Amino acid sequence: MVNLQQNIQDGLLDARIAAVVASRSCLGVERAQELGLEASVISPRQFSGPEEFSESVFELVRAHQADLVVLAGFLSRLIIPEDYFGRVMNVHPSLIPAFCGQGMYGHHVHQAVIERGCKVSGCTVHFCDNEYDHGPIILQEAVPVLDGDDGDSLADRVVAAERRIYPKAVQLFSEGRLKVQGRRVLIDESHAD
Repeated sequence: MVNLQQNIQDGLLDARIAAVVASRSCLGVERAQELGLEASVISPRQFSGPEEFSESVFELVRAHQADLVVLAGFLSRLIIPEDYFGRVMNVHPSLIPAFCGQGMYGHHVHQAVIERGCKVSGCTVHFCDNEYDHGPIILQEAVPVLDGDDGDSLADRVVAAERRIYPKAVQLFSEGRLKVQGRRVLIDESHAD
């Protein structure tokens, strides 16, 4: 979120952060408030299940008339309503379909990549559907896995890649250049710089 806001301020991203929603109190909420952004915490524990929780989140999203929901570090199960299919993005710290799904997040991913002996890892920005890390892929960036890597050193390279491609994906959406066709996301290159 801080990275997206910085890209907006630098004129690199034509977007506006309407609101920040977290599923628990966290550093992201504090940072949002420091940036003067509206921030809310909606805990899934307040609800009987993911359906009610998701309904509450999207009620807030609709109240802000958000065109796009950008997930970052949002680990609670979120059920995407039909009117937001193709309008919810997530970034995952691997090259989907590898090392993804329930329980595969953060350092769990990087450690699994190293233990498997992979030579490359990376990140994926994708549209969300109602399965973990399953929706159509928008952008990916690969990074090398070096012989001396541990979870932290690999995470540093993957996070740097995330900070490059997530704003690009949001900008492509903002420009109306993304078209979901089945499991693929096509990028309209006719308007590229």
